[in-house]
Amino acid sequence: MGLDLGALALKYTGLAVSDHDSIVAINIFIALLCGCIVFGHLLEGNRWVNESTTALVLGLITGGVILICTKGVNSRILIFSEDIFFIYLLPPIIFNAGFQVKKKQFFRNFATIILFGAAGTLISFVIITFGAMGLFSKLDVGPLELGDYLAIGAIFSATDSVCTLQVLNQDEAPLLYSLVFGEGVVNDATSVVLFNAIQNIDINHFDVFVLLQFIGKFLYLFFTSTVLGVAAGLLSAYIIKKLCFARHSTDREVAIMILMAYLSYMLSMLLDLSGILTVFFCGIVMSHYTWHNVTESSRVTTKHTFATLSFIAEIFLFLYVGMDALDIDKWKLASSSPKKPIALSAVILGLVMVGRAAFVFPLSFLSNLSKKESHPKISFNQQVIIWWAGLMRGAVSIALAYNKFTTSGHTAVRVNAVMITSTIIVVLFSTMVFGLLTKPLINLLIPPRPGTAADISSQSFLDPLTASLLGSDFDVGQLTPQTNLQYLLTMPTRSVHRVWRKFDDKFMRPMFGGRGFVPFVPGSPIERSVHGPGLLGTVTEAEDRS
Repeated sequence: MGLDLGALALKYTGLAVSDHDSIVAINIFIALLCGCIVFGHLLEGNRWVNESTTALVLGLITGGVILICTKGVNSRILIFSEDIFFIYLLPPIIFNAGFQVKKKQFFRNFATIILFGAAGTLISFVIITFGAMGLFSKLDVGPLELGDYLAIGAIFSATDSVCTLQVLNQDEAPLLYSLVFGEGVVNDATSVVLFNAIQNIDINHFDVFVLLQFIGKFLYLFFTSTVLGVAAGLLSAYIIKKLCFARHSTDREVAIMILMAYLSYMLSMLLDLSGILTVFFCGIVMSHYTWHNVTESSRVTTKHTFATLSFIAEIFLFLYVGMDALDIDKWKLASSSPKKPIALSAVILGLVMVGRAAFVFPLSFLSNLSKKESHPKISFNQQVIIWWAGLMRGAVSIALAYNKFTTSGHTAVRVNAVMITSTIIVVLFSTMVFGLLTKPLINLLIPPRPGTAADISSQSFLDPLTASLLGSDFDVGQLTPQTNLQYLLTMPTRSVHRVWRKFDDKFMRPMFGGRGFVPFVPGSPIERSVHGPGLLGTVTEAEDRS
């Protein structure tokens, strides 16, 4: 039986409705996902190509084929919905980032990460917003209100550092990897919180009171979302530790971890908080406590399950963006010629580059000033890489743009179509062009050590900061005897780590489990051998040394 791609795509324009066509469309999209994985694997060692670029290119090719088959009517087999993105695709990506994070590196550089991810994003937001207000009017984009300009600032402040993380070797550059990874996650959360705060304030009567209300709303969302994520993670750890799920079924352990993680995200959305922050910190807490409370088989299963779901969601998004880039209706509505969207995209990219430079280099200088001689500082070459890593735009920017400028993936307003097409151009150009140049740039600025090229090429973005989840998560090394006040003044970051470690060992782990806690499974000789006192002591000692 032949497949009529023209009729299939027309179905999604409302011209035909068939359950069979829906099933065929889903089959085609799944086959394309498989193709992205296969091609990504074959091109893994290539100097220029990464999996994100592969998915985009395959999406463009598929969109072009569908466009030809439908005689210029449509280029997609699925319609993008920001609800699908925020409810189904984004949670596994962000949760896996928190769950797989190497917490020792993340929290050791926590102050700098927050400086880049939160303060830096706010600086970029301000520059992009005011730059857009000054330059868009000269391009005759159309009528845009203050709320639209603020939303544009939030949309294009959201970075996508996946391409850079695929290339960096965390063993060779742990500080750089930690900063790029941490800033990327905090940046996405900050951008979404900014976007949500903008939607919830009265922009039409903007004054000092509204500004203070905006700042208060931003801080409220940031704090409450984080607390909710931590609480959900602790609750999952307590439930699994006390109820001994493994006594009956390992499947129940895996199920409760997945469902509790998703529940934290959905509860955050229900309360109009930031789901990204909530599920990220839920992932960190689960990896610190809950993951250690389950059996070895559950640990392996959960680690790879979360990584696989995140991987598929990433590929899905880049594949769709490639297909949607050829949506002819948006291009016709936006302008009779592609010059205006391209010019607007060039302006946005320029503002993005200026916004990144405005905070990366000054904040790196401030961060270096606060570090002692014994601590590694951010070199100029590393600062350039951090700046470069934040130039790429991806899934979050696309989703926020669709949320602001479309209704169910469609728009009949010219200025909205211009903004959507410009966003797509920015995402395509930054991911493909900047992404292709990432490997050569990093190899130029940070030459790989002899014998490590194979290790770098074999990395996947499924391995963010994951040397070992069994490691000593908050270990800060051997400390010289000092008074608490003197230590707090001279080394505040490590002092906080030291105080937290003592509090964690004395109060948190006895209640919620964690590293050193081994679940008891009656009737299992393998588990009995694992839980023997001699082996447990060996494991704990090994963890303390890591």
